[in-house]
Amino acid sequence: MNTVIKEVKSPRAGDSYYQIKHSSGLNIYVYPKQGYRSAYAIIGAKYGSVNTCFSKNGGERITVPDGIAHYLEHKLFESAEGDAFTRYAETGASANAYTSFEKTCYLFSCTDKFDESFEILLDFVQDPYFTAETVAKEQGIIGQEIKMYDDSPDWRVMFNMLGGMYHNHPVKIDIAGTVETIADITAEKLYDCYNTFYNLNNMVLCVSGNVTVEQVLKTCDKMLKPGEPFTGESYFEDEPYEIVTPYVEQSFPVSMPLFNLGFKERADAPLREHALACTDILLSLLASPTSALYRDLMDNNLINSTFSYELFEGPGYCSVIFGGESRAPKQAAEMIKQYITRIKESGIADEDFAIAQKAVYGDIISSLNSVSAISNMIADYYFNGNELFAYIDAVAAVTKAEVEQRLSQMLDVCNCTLSVVRNTEE
Repeated sequence: MNTVIKEVKSPRAGDSYYQIKHSSGLNIYVYPKQGYRSAYAIIGAKYGSVNTCFSKNGGERITVPDGIAHYLEHKLFESAEGDAFTRYAETGASANAYTSFEKTCYLFSCTDKFDESFEILLDFVQDPYFTAETVAKEQGIIGQEIKMYDDSPDWRVMFNMLGGMYHNHPVKIDIAGTVETIADITAEKLYDCYNTFYNLNNMVLCVSGNVTVEQVLKTCDKMLKPGEPFTGESYFEDEPYEIVTPYVEQSFPVSMPLFNLGFKERADAPLREHALACTDILLSLLASPTSALYRDLMDNNLINSTFSYELFEGPGYCSVIFGGESRAPKQAAEMIKQYITRIKESGIADEDFAIAQKAVYGDIISSLNSVSAISNMIADYYFNGNELFAYIDAVAAVTKAEVEQRLSQMLDVCNCTLSVVRNTEE
């Protein structure tokens, strides 16, 4: 297989990047930014905390402990020679990694010695080193991390909500697992997961900033090992459309109650660019600081600046979440549901649509000034089968009628869960 390079241009954004299908099987995106001093690289596998039941090469299903994707992320930085962070310290790069529900990513940013840091990234991601001793050593470290998240009210209010919405889907399970589940993780199970999902044909590499295509390809040609065709498949239990329970509450030592209001949506397939643009514009006109709902909630002292909203979707799950701090979470949630019901009946005002469309368009265009935002967005869109410039064009092309149609298909006020964390003494 030969390396294929394609330049992708956006007349609307006045920018371009390079899409490369490398001979190793890896999909690579290079987004040079003239005049920038920094560079940012991220490589990710389409493998996250929800992929706990899978098969490889059409073989038997393998079920692994909850939290193993996150555990694998931690362990991959280690090698027989040492730790990747120690190597990054010598180049001056700032490195990190994260595991989400649907992907695991490794990244670094730098203003100098990009080639050396880039080699480190491509080296350790392709070179797993797991032994019984090193795996056991990590259990205490991750166990402490799990307990730390258990003490986080923001974390608990979200997972309590997910547990109130999802019957069977593993999205309701903490990304890091539990102290009990990680105790079952072994080197053999880590290799099962790595050898299934850390396949270059199941991964993406995005580089942006002070780099050139030739520079990136030179290192990729040197470091990447040709991958076999990807044959992994994940399995999920059937998930009903209906929620589990409309209300979940937990006591916690917080100064102000927190809430998450989650609307469970149908999750037939990831939203493509146009449907995603419609949804983003819809949520902006519903709940951004310029919306009538936001002003009403503020005027009634029901939210503060922590209020946020998001579309939360991945393999087999999709929901819309509103949340933040509130002195009266039930009252805030009721106002949100009433507003959604009202706007479904009355329709969207022309002015509200125009403001929201411009806001979403402005946000995505301005994000092209950040090298980290560029690479992260390209990676996120890639895993969902979308493309950055196509999304920008979709935002500009969306009509009010299409957003109203999208509204009619989602945000069922009878299929939502309110999760509240309030002070123990209240």
